Parts: sequence; C-alpha cells; structure tokens
Amino acid sequence: MERTGIILRGREFTPVEGRIVVDEEGRIEAIEEESIDAENADIILPAFVNAHTHIGDSIAKEAGGGLSLEELVAPPDGLKHRLLRAASRDELVAAMATSLEFMHRSGTAACLDFREGDVAGVEMLEEAVAAADGAVDALAFARGSVDAMDAGDGFGASGANDAEFGEERQATREAGKPFGIHAGEVDASDIDPALDLEPDFLVHMVHPEPDHLERIDDRNVPVAVCPRSNLVTGVGLSPYAELAERTTLALGTDNVMLNSPSMFREMEFLAKLSELSATEILRMATINGAELAGLDYGVIEPGREARLLVLDGESANLDGARELVRAVVRRAGVDDVREVIAAPEPDG
Repeated sequence: MERTGIILRGREFTPVEGRIVVDEEGRIEAIEEESIDAENADIILPAFVNAHTHIGDSIAKEAGGGLSLEELVAPPDGLKHRLLRAASRDELVAAMATSLEFMHRSGTAACLDFREGDVAGVEMLEEAVAAADGAVDALAFARGSVDAMDAGDGFGASGANDAEFGEERQATREAGKPFGIHAGEVDASDIDPALDLEPDFLVHMVHPEPDHLERIDDRNVPVAVCPRSNLVTGVGLSPYAELAERTTLALGTDNVMLNSPSMFREMEFLAKLSELSATEILRMATINGAELAGLDYGVIEPGREARLLVLDGESANLDGARELVRAVVRRAGVDDVREVIAAPEPDG
C-alpha cells in the first residue's frame, strides 16, 4: 500500500513531500521523498492516541448540565454511575461502539479507557471494539478488582483519596501492566499519595503545588491532561507549560458524557488557551499517548506500525494553509479527514 502527500515525519513532524510505503504486515516500509504538487497534496500524519477516556458513559451525553464534578461522576452515586446502573448491557455496549466508530472517523487509532464495571466492564469494552470492527485499539485500564486488571490492559485508579490502591499497584507490577491514577483534579490533597504509589502516569494534575512539580520532575512521571473536561467541570486548568517543562504530557478527552471524543477539538482548545507550541500539542495527541501505552505507532518512521491519518489538503478549511502542523492542530476537523488507516490491508 502506498499513499502520496506531504508527510509529517518523525517526532518533530517535519514536512516531507513524497510517498509512504506500507508493507503487507502493516508496517511503514519506506518514506520516499519526491516532488509533488504540494498545493493540492494530502497531509499524512500519525493517527491520534487519546490518552484518557471514559467511553462507558456514552449513554449519557450532555446529561447533568450545571452539576459539580462530584455530582456528575463521583462513585457510587454521581449521576454518571446512576445512569450506568440503570442501563442494560446491550445499551452500554452499543453506545460505546458508536463512540469508537466516531473516534475512528475523526482520526483516533487508540484510546486509554478507564473502564468501570470490573471484569464485566472490560468484557463490555471488548464487545464494543468488536462491534466497531476493531478500528480503535481501546485499552482497558480496569477499575474494580485485581481480576479486572488481569482481564484488561492495566489499572486505572479513581484517585488516592478514594482508596489506598496498594494491592492493585503491586498486582500491576507483577503482571507487567501499567498503573494510572487521577490526581490533582479537584485540589492538591491526593497528589502526594498518588505519587507515593509510583504510578506509570497521572491524569489531570490541575492543582499541583511547587513540591508536586519537583516530585514529578524527579521521577519523570507522565501526565495525561484533559483541558475541555476540566473547564466543563469547573475545576480549573492545568499549568500546562510548567508541567511540560518537567515531564511528558499526553492529551485526552475524558468523559464522553461531557465532551465529544474528538482529538481535533481537544488540540484546538489547548492550543488557544495555552502557550504550548503546535508541535508539542500534536506530539501530545500522537507520540506521547502511544508511548504512554507502549504502542508501536504514533510517529511516522520506517519500521513502525502504520496507523495513519490522511487529511484533504484541498478542503475548504485547509486549502491555503501555510504552516501545516499549526493548521492540523488549530484548524483541522473531522470534515477534513480523507482516510484513517488503522489496519492496512496488503497489496493486491
């Protein structure tokens, strides 16, 4: 398989005119530079990796307007959890599958889903992935028992003020699976106990204090930030530049209840409220999320898995763009998507 256009290559997304060649196993075989009609060319970039989602609440889109974060999502009696309990298994699976289909159409190759519902929740996510034809690698960071972690891809803790999570952390180490935890979303009180668990990554970090930033720097703990969600729930916005100076940042869309799982919208929002560069934000949406999950894509280089997003450079929205990375981050949207290559088929 071959695609021709302007290829955003490597960790810096260097624009390269030419062809990308994908072998029969779905890996990038070569990037061949050649002269093309750049004014009319497609833009080829890595597909997105959404570093933090809760797609289980896809049955409750835009429910609970005006409620606080605790009223919306706090277990066990937040609105989200009441709605989840009231829904049937079939309803939950169908809603998740619909969200996964939208994520694929909008350029996402994988998501790190903090999966409610223990083992049954992991199984429902697997059913949803199958119903959506496996177009998105939905990794289950299970919540509940150690058995759920065994069934899934890792453990996603709600927060260190909710429980100790020592047993679950030890189990992930023994299983060689990642452990992520919400921290610093409402206030700073759960950040130190979360860091004491030596997590593989943190989520949110809206309220770190100077000593927390030092600990994150010392341990180089990655952070998945979710700016639109934090704005909607009224908890504030993370100190993105300060965090980026100290560690790796990835980008997530959080609850489908609160926001569409569109990485285009998340990137644009972050670009227009922060001092981060477009290159850094695109890296957060692709390479950094992939590395957080141990995936072999997120960057366009020979030998990597070919999970690619092809944008129509002639669309009414992108035609005439002078700085391509900036245009992708601040301007592009699902209507500009020409093709999402999630599982390339062999030639012939």
